[in-house]
Amino acid sequence: MPNERLRATMASGGWTYAALAAKTDVDPKSVERWVNLGRTPRRATAMLAAETLGEDVHALWPTLRQPRAARAVSPELVALYDQRADVPVSTIVDVLSQAREQIDVLVYAAVFLHEAYPRLNDLLRERAADGCTVRIAVGDADSPNVRQRGREERFGHGIESRCRLALMHYRPLIGTPGIDIRTHGTTLYNSLYRADDQVVVNAHVFGVNAYSAPVWHLRQHADGSLFDTYADSFDAVWATAQPAPREH
Repeated sequence: MPNERLRATMASGGWTYAALAAKTDVDPKSVERWVNLGRTPRRATAMLAAETLGEDVHALWPTLRQPRAARAVSPELVALYDQRADVPVSTIVDVLSQAREQIDVLVYAAVFLHEAYPRLNDLLRERAADGCTVRIAVGDADSPNVRQRGREERFGHGIESRCRLALMHYRPLIGTPGIDIRTHGTTLYNSLYRADDQVVVNAHVFGVNAYSAPVWHLRQHADGSLFDTYADSFDAVWATAQPAPREH
């Protein structure tokens, strides 16, 4: 059955199949099937299309209102750890070492990486030299959100000094082709260590230091959306981040 609501919305806005396809990163034939055959796109794609058209996603695709059955295990889940302290640093290092196209790191400080693996900067330089795009976002020590996290985790001003220490570790990479170091002041809901289609996520829990909070290792999968959720989150923070100063 054709999706007449979608057809009318596109017509009123002057949207062609090709134009909407370009905005949602799909083939124009997919958009044509949405309209003429009533096909429902993946939830993330549908939400993007609805936002682009300025329409409610459930008005365009009512079936998305239907609750989906919970899965006992996500096909994207590689491993789950009760706390970061249980994760061998080699796990994160191995993930970053496997990157061929992209490395993204989003943290406030995470100085444990440099402390446990002093060759981290060398590894990032090597990956960048082989064609990887490396983006590192560390916390702005002067950000109110960083200070608030220190109070919530009972870290006090220690977290601010650790943000400065993290930047000191990464500062030698500033100016390296393929590597971009920035600082951000956003609320950090999760620390992310992403390499191509893998991401290690360190959740943050109110009143608990990051090393005591859960960690999950994900690998992108066609039947899941968790990886994309975290990848999009990184991009949103990155858009707000500022280039790191060469000198403090």
